[in-house]
Amino acid sequence: MKVAVAKYAVGAPDRFDAFAQRQSDLLRVAAAEGASIAVLPEYLALELGAGFEPDVRADLHASLAALQRHHADWLSFFGGLARDTGMTIVAGSFLLDAGGGRYRNRAYVFAPDGRHDWQDKLQLTGFENKAGVIEGGDALKVFEAGGLRFGISICYDAEFPLPVRAQCEAGARLILVPSCTDTAAGATRVRVGCLARALENRCFVAQAVTAGEAAWSPALDVNTGEAALYAPMDVGLPDDGVVAVTQGEQVWAMAELDFEALEASRAVAQVANDRDWPGQGAPHIARAHVVRL
Repeated sequence: MKVAVAKYAVGAPDRFDAFAQRQSDLLRVAAAEGASIAVLPEYLALELGAGFEPDVRADLHASLAALQRHHADWLSFFGGLARDTGMTIVAGSFLLDAGGGRYRNRAYVFAPDGRHDWQDKLQLTGFENKAGVIEGGDALKVFEAGGLRFGISICYDAEFPLPVRAQCEAGARLILVPSCTDTAAGATRVRVGCLARALENRCFVAQAVTAGEAAWSPALDVNTGEAALYAPMDVGLPDDGVVAVTQGEQVWAMAELDFEALEASRAVAQVANDRDWPGQGAPHIARAHVVRL
């Protein structure tokens, strides 16, 4: 199965139609190259703020409230595009009004028949906590499409092992990570998290990123990182865990992921963290003993 992840240069569309046309152009390129799954980055919907009045787009709270006018169009557009392209599309994330002046950072996934579901971000970053109006999700999901089970782990969530482990124990063999980081340190944290999750669970991890600058946006101001597909570092797989990665102005990182070979690799593995995971719970190592010297 070919999977495509975007390094998405944040733009400044002045209306929803302009935004939609760009998404259509980009995703049709991925479809033409044979992608079955395409992933766009976290906070994608905030790009629509460029079309708001200057005082609204410069204020995060006001822009989140104004963003809700596009929610129905968002669902309709990406659902239609998934049908047209025959791809499963993870449309980055949309900051959705959850009531009471609170918002959920929600990644919608659209199936080729146009149906959709979602995964909310579970852990909040310092920026999201400081905003005071974003709340974490309360449900962890695994999706099944075309005989493959996959999970979505939004940016910071990929830095935590247990939720991703739960998704893999529910059958996920691919973790999709829409992300948005503004510093090299942040990009490194998410990249290392993705590599660690691939190693621990013997799964593929696919990360999409934002790129470039958007001085008009309080959330998308600066963006860094590379889109990439990761695998466990083992026999028959990349030594550094990197299956594909964007460079320079490249928009899509794409690769054919062989899930049967991934499963078969366990039999010849140098190590098998996924198989040996329960060993961490052994009584003699469940707690560390303090030794005073």
